[in-house]
Amino acid sequence: MTVEPARSAPSLSVPAPRATTEPPAAALPVAGGDLSAPPGGRAAWLAWSIGVSVYVLAVIHRTSLGVAGLDAAERFGIGASALSTFSILQVLVYAAMQVPVGLLVDRFGPRRVLLLGVLLLSTGQLAFAFSSSFGPALASRAVLGCGDAMTFISVLRIAARWFPAARNPFVAQLTGLAGMGGNLVTTVVLAQALHSEGWTPTFTAIALLGVAVFALVALFLKDAPVAAVRPVDPPAARPKVRRQVLDCWREPGTRLGLWIHFTTQFPGNAFALLWGMPYLVEAQGMSRGEAGGLLTLLVLSNMSCGFLFGRLLSRSARARMPIVLTVIATTGLGWALVLAWPGGHPPMWLLVGIILVMGSNGPASLVGLDYARSRNPAERLGTASGLVNMGGFIGTMVTLLGIGVLLDALSPAGAEVYSATAFRWAFCWQYVPLAVGTLMILRLRRKVAAAGA
Repeated sequence: MTVEPARSAPSLSVPAPRATTEPPAAALPVAGGDLSAPPGGRAAWLAWSIGVSVYVLAVIHRTSLGVAGLDAAERFGIGASALSTFSILQVLVYAAMQVPVGLLVDRFGPRRVLLLGVLLLSTGQLAFAFSSSFGPALASRAVLGCGDAMTFISVLRIAARWFPAARNPFVAQLTGLAGMGGNLVTTVVLAQALHSEGWTPTFTAIALLGVAVFALVALFLKDAPVAAVRPVDPPAARPKVRRQVLDCWREPGTRLGLWIHFTTQFPGNAFALLWGMPYLVEAQGMSRGEAGGLLTLLVLSNMSCGFLFGRLLSRSARARMPIVLTVIATTGLGWALVLAWPGGHPPMWLLVGIILVMGSNGPASLVGLDYARSRNPAERLGTASGLVNMGGFIGTMVTLLGIGVLLDALSPAGAEVYSATAFRWAFCWQYVPLAVGTLMILRLRRKVAAAGA
């Protein structure tokens, strides 16, 4: 390792040149503020609010299929396996786009990436509104997934440029909380609109929301405060894409963040995106209204946990790992009780309990992004965030696919409804990614602690 010149020759009066190695975590530059510390204040909250409006819109688009699954199966004439392909493809595209999006944010700034994201979201949803067959509808969800992938990382980069570093964990949790507001809109408003207005008018209206959001971003959003904007580096001075990604990956804090995101996000995500409604209706015998109420409770729990975790993390970074391990342990124990309940029909209080616990999954996954932010310099924060954010959606994709395969394997051929027993054994698949992710977190935690994070 190259030793910093300032340490090897402290008696020199001339400032030492910058070290060629990465500085320790405490000395890392604040994202977007190399020339001036981010100011915070009203201007910062205004910039964040404009950026987060895009993320809220993206969550509405992302979760719209969760309340339209039965309508989609009827419209396109498909079964459960083909229906799950929508969610799996969307999550796959989202995960695959995280590193490219991070690189785009680092190169061109979050504002431009958000504008492109809104265009893709609206185009994909508009095509989905007018699709009448499975193939075009599937392609439109892939386009939508590309647009969705461009929102969250961009909003985090805006927050890092506008807010002081100590406020970033809290603002990240508020971003996730705002996104859950979009989920709430889906479960309450969109579900009603589908039944009253129909498929095409409902999804067309969602697509047209993008026009207003695009104008808001284009006219009023700035990437960073004027004092913090640096001159654009010439192309020759920019690190190559491969080097940028490798530098991020070699940092143990980035890898720890990825596995935290992977392990904590997928249970609640898989439940909300696809399997929650079928499990509650088909395995537990609830009406769609009752199941929708419990899914709304999941959103409210997520919002409450996001606010709580944000407050804890803004006070002390030492709360990061206790939050993560507590959420993992509680989620694993909660599902063990639900799945082990005699007859496969747990009481309502236990179902409410596991849904409240899963509400902590999303906020806990954001802790992974905080590890990456604190261990990477400003010029590669987008790439590092993309790598971490990819983890939870890989975990979600693995879980969605595993549960779907097991449900088909445990049910008679051509079955239209899955039994409580089939759901019980299929949901046991969650413990595979949960165990792998926990082991990786425990292993990498020691490396990050040794590096002084």
